[in-house]
Amino acid sequence: MNTVEVRELVKTFDGHVRRARRGARGDDVRALDGVDLAAEPGEYLVLLGPSGCGKTTLLRTIAGLEQPTSGEVLIGGHVVNGLPPRVRQVAMVFQSYALYPHKTVFDNIVFPLRAEKTARPERERKARWAAELLDIEPLLARKPRQLSGGERQRVALARALVREPAVFLLDEPLSNLDAKMRTTARDELKRFQQRVGTTTIYVTHDQAEAMGLGDRIAVLERGRVRQVGTPAEVYDDPADTFVATFIGSPPMNLVPRGDRLVGFRPEHLLPSEIGPYDARVTMPLRVERLEYLSGDRHVYGTVTGVGEETRVIARLPATVATPIATGETHEFAVASARMRFFDAAEGRRAPAVRIGD
Repeated sequence: MNTVEVRELVKTFDGHVRRARRGARGDDVRALDGVDLAAEPGEYLVLLGPSGCGKTTLLRTIAGLEQPTSGEVLIGGHVVNGLPPRVRQVAMVFQSYALYPHKTVFDNIVFPLRAEKTARPERERKARWAAELLDIEPLLARKPRQLSGGERQRVALARALVREPAVFLLDEPLSNLDAKMRTTARDELKRFQQRVGTTTIYVTHDQAEAMGLGDRIAVLERGRVRQVGTPAEVYDDPADTFVATFIGSPPMNLVPRGDRLVGFRPEHLLPSEIGPYDARVTMPLRVERLEYLSGDRHVYGTVTGVGEETRVIARLPATVATPIATGETHEFAVASARMRFFDAAEGRRAPAVRIGD
């Protein structure tokens, strides 16, 4: 049985768009547009997409903080539409952590148990169990202002954990941390979820977080789910051009060829003298700019021979020492198996066409 499922979920907000000209009216905004999605028991499901795509609205609707315009939300196989958040067996951790500044860490953790009138011995047992699990026992007497961002995050998780929810809902909980702490916290979140085994739905716009945390990733755009799959599936086999270009840094190259777009990842575009040697497509690349990032060379230029003349990016690891200079034309190649094809008009995946050698 799926822990969480949404069926044909629609959420519409009243439009309050500022009039661009006299007589213009703000239209209703459809934040969710027929979303079908399910999280399996114990799964780490990441909702990934740009700002305004509907991912936080979807999370809040599952939590009961928003009511759907139409469609169903099921938790544990039961429809929970109309039920308040406290009876849905979910615990939500917000971007701001929402800790009470005047309360100690211990009091913050046990607050939801006090609200549920849990007996004091049980409150203390659960609080110390959660604190031990998250390695914050030495912090129980401190106030939130005395904690680092990563410590506040763990306190918020402990407060959610003591309720023993069926589902954790995490709304960009790492966005307030600096880059170094975010990497550490990401690892801690993954290990924490693996220890407790609770189904987790995590919202982010950061593809590195999504790829590093998710058992599966649901990519959203304009209120619709564009693709659901493992990190490898959404990266290697994108369902459409939106997924192909949203995931990956640099994004997938797309070269027009008749009614198709030919796609290939920058790391698969390599100088022809180093490979691939079998079943490949070669193309001359006119080098316009070189960029060095974290040991990689990013080669910006224009290719011909595979379709229309198109600007592309090649990403060469530090182990590739082939001399390449701005202004020259150098032959590059892509393995045929690494090419993906899309319908030029609709952007959807399309059957492959034969190209090249």
